[in-house]
Amino acid sequence: MNYWLLLIVTLALGLGAQAYINSKYKVWSRVLISSGETGAMAARRMLDSNGLSNIPINVINGKLSDNYDPKRNVLNLSQEVYNGRSVAATAIACHEAGHAVQHAKSYAPANIRMALVPAVNFVSSIWMVLLFIGFIFNFIGLVYAAIALYAIAVLFQIVTLPVEFNASSRAIAAINGGRLPEAETRGARTVLTAAALTYVAAALASLLQLLYFVGISRD
Repeated sequence: MNYWLLLIVTLALGLGAQAYINSKYKVWSRVLISSGETGAMAARRMLDSNGLSNIPINVINGKLSDNYDPKRNVLNLSQEVYNGRSVAATAIACHEAGHAVQHAKSYAPANIRMALVPAVNFVSSIWMVLLFIGFIFNFIGLVYAAIALYAIAVLFQIVTLPVEFNASSRAIAAINGGRLPEAETRGARTVLTAAALTYVAAALASLLQLLYFVGISRD
């Protein structure tokens, strides 16, 4: 595969997935949740029901910047999600709360993903440099080393998939537990599925790039 074609494909995957989540979020952020809960209230209910009343919920800046910080054991929600009373806000807040539940219950894929973070941080800053030097000076051993390091980043992307899908499953279960109308539950599932596709696209793009580098290293 030509590298320019690879760039176009990976860029299309990323932009397409991002556009899809933005469109679904926009639609369901306009639909008020019948429970009347804000995102923060829904997340609090989910955390408390799992014995995690000790986890604080903070407000942060940015759109769709919501996250759970396992190091600080804090749930961070964007203002729109924290204060929002929409289907989308509930879905995203409960998804992030799902990550907190994973951490508390030592969900294996989440633990593996967290263990890979230091290695991925190191790899992301060095693998491309090694690859470039290896190709420029024809050091095939350095090329192989760079590819092996990049494979760690790809593994991280792949391990992320079950983590994200599981957090969404936990979120939907919590939302269903609130006995919302089926249409609202379906809308929440739509938002979370769209969000999951961004991770699928990222993993696929990384895997395609890895296969490309493996292929050209054999030429």
